[in-house]
Amino acid sequence: QERLVESGGGLVQPGGSLRLSCAASGDIFRFYAMGWYRQAPGKQRELVAVIYSGGSTNHADSVKGRFTISRDNAKKTVYLQMNSLKPEDTAVYYCHIEGRSVWGQGTQVTVSS
Repeated sequence: QERLVESGGGLVQPGGSLRLSCAASGDIFRFYAMGWYRQAPGKQRELVAVIYSGGSTNHADSVKGRFTISRDNAKKTVYLQMNSLKPEDTAVYYCHIEGRSVWGQGTQVTVSS
């Protein structure tokens, strides 16, 4: 059964950078699109970025030009490089296997001075 483990979150000042990682177990990783989502307190979970099995990507308008999703199929890992972070990026970030009911436990990102 697939399992996802996120890492890389933390506290960063506005304008700073973080790189999130999501490591998958099992054998289906390379066949599926992978998404990064986030949920801020009192708000619904929202899609941040998705990367398809062939490598094409889509990013939410709110993060375009600042965040970049990527994947390494050999390592069964998906990444989210986050630059120029803003306080409104503060949330718990989750990775997800698109089309499957598999979520990670989440990693907290806090952007504050």
